[in-house]
Amino acid sequence: MPLFRYKALSATGETLAGQMEAVSTDDVIARLQDQGHLPMEARRADERAEGFDFSTLTQKRELSNDQILQFTQQLATLLGAGQPLDRALGILLELPESAEARKVLERIRDTVRGGAPLSTALEQQHGLFSRLYVNLVRAGESGGGLHDALQRLAEYLERSRELRSRVINALIYPLILVTLVAGSVTFLLMVVVPQFEALFASLNAELAWYTQAVLWLSAALRDYWYLALIVLALAAWFLNTRLKDAEWRLRMDARLLDMKFVGSLIARLDSARLARTLGTLVGNGVPLLTALNLSRNVLSNRVLGNALEAAASEVKTGAGLGYALGRQKVFPRLAVQMIQVGEESGELDTMLIKVADTFDIETRNALDRLLALLVPALTLLMTVVVGAIILSVLLPIYDLTGSLG
Repeated sequence: MPLFRYKALSATGETLAGQMEAVSTDDVIARLQDQGHLPMEARRADERAEGFDFSTLTQKRELSNDQILQFTQQLATLLGAGQPLDRALGILLELPESAEARKVLERIRDTVRGGAPLSTALEQQHGLFSRLYVNLVRAGESGGGLHDALQRLAEYLERSRELRSRVINALIYPLILVTLVAGSVTFLLMVVVPQFEALFASLNAELAWYTQAVLWLSAALRDYWYLALIVLALAAWFLNTRLKDAEWRLRMDARLLDMKFVGSLIARLDSARLARTLGTLVGNGVPLLTALNLSRNVLSNRVLGNALEAAASEVKTGAGLGYALGRQKVFPRLAVQMIQVGEESGELDTMLIKVADTFDIETRNALDRLLALLVPALTLLMTVVVGAIILSVLLPIYDLTGSLG
């Protein structure tokens, strides 16, 4: 039998890691659950878990993030209307337009009809539903409030989507400008400049150094364009390889976090994700230690992730969450102070959601300021680059015209 690596949480919130021989990942998960543990990860020992692979961008999922959000909202609505879970899943089975989505819902419904809870059915969908999602549903089932848990989960997914969309939308226009700059420069160097090059050669004109540099760059791009593609491919391969190196990514994350403006933006983004995730989990009855271990996955920066893990270790020994986070000195001070207030008032989940809302607003304002600075800067860059190329070929013509006159 193949060997699998696993990570799980014990009943006391302690992180467990080890190896196990099993038939499949489902077998590993089932054994861990039988032992009273909460499975967090199960994979073959010969698979790599760290890093990012560009090939995942081309893999099509059976359910998109938007479809998962829609499924959560619709299921919460049907349960709130008094429909039994089996009946609600049957109704939802008729709604998806894609065959892949219907297959997923059919598997979920059949598992529930077999007597398994909804959380188990979701857990068996090969990673379509995150561990955070599954554990929120499991907490709702154990507390008899599945409808409320799904409503909170739908709200969490909606706010997370809004934050992600805000970041993407802020980057769209700068990316368009960068594409226009690259396209304009390429067109000038490969189409326009060669025509002037032939003219200068026929006139045997003496050219300035900047004109010679532009002509050389144009010739190099025309003759060796394939080398540029090879360099880009090698750069992508190198980046993909380095991203799989945990130590390299940790160093890069530390450098990004130390950058004045970018580091502050990353800290706010991750703090908003962390606070909303923790607030949703704790509000649904998930123990704080379990919530901290699950929330680590929403942090994009590994320095912050390691800091959260260290804070969780202190919380395990009896320290307060705000105190433990403050000792790491990487999370925004405002977030730490608000969490401490929430602990003192006994409303930690509510204060965590307020922290998320606060940093969502700060992130939006920071992105607006970044866009306000970036767009004029890129526009000016495009103007300077295109203008420099045009002037480098027009000025010699003016000089020649003047000398002939």
